[in-house]
Amino acid sequence: MLLTILTVLITLLYPLAIWLGKGQVEPRWLACLLLLAAATRLPALRLSGVARWSVGGALLLAGCAVWSNLLLPLKLYPVLVNGALLAGFGYSLGTPLSAVERMARLGGEDFPPAATAYMRRVTQVWCGFFVVNGAIAGATALWASEAVWSLYTGVVSYSLMGALFGVEYLLRLRFKRLHHV
Repeated sequence: MLLTILTVLITLLYPLAIWLGKGQVEPRWLACLLLLAAATRLPALRLSGVARWSVGGALLLAGCAVWSNLLLPLKLYPVLVNGALLAGFGYSLGTPLSAVERMARLGGEDFPPAATAYMRRVTQVWCGFFVVNGAIAGATALWASEAVWSLYTGVVSYSLMGALFGVEYLLRLRFKRLHHV
């Protein structure tokens, strides 16, 4: 639990730390944040191929930042995170249980076919979100200032994610009411 909280805090504060550190700390030293983010995911390596790719990608980006002493590899981390989430959610669409259904079943519930179809659709929506969010994060990393990149990846992106969660929650309540689930 403590490791999960640490992972979330690092992920949330990462864009702000990169923005505040620019010009104050060399990018090769800021790469330590990325190494810390990767280290917090180490326990998940045995559970998920996506986690292995994500940690490997983070280590590659950190290595590039250390070697080049450039900020760009560090700014690409949110693109990597969106790509990893897209891979995990997208892969689940080819399996009997979509990612959203797998998470919903953690509560031990069983769902009717209509709910399964709904959760598969929600998984598809999240895949679309990860594509768009990752593309915007990549564009801001490549062509925008560090302030714009930090604002998007540290505030706007999470706000959009929260809005999507909120809208989906309201639609889920409506779905449950209409289908007596």
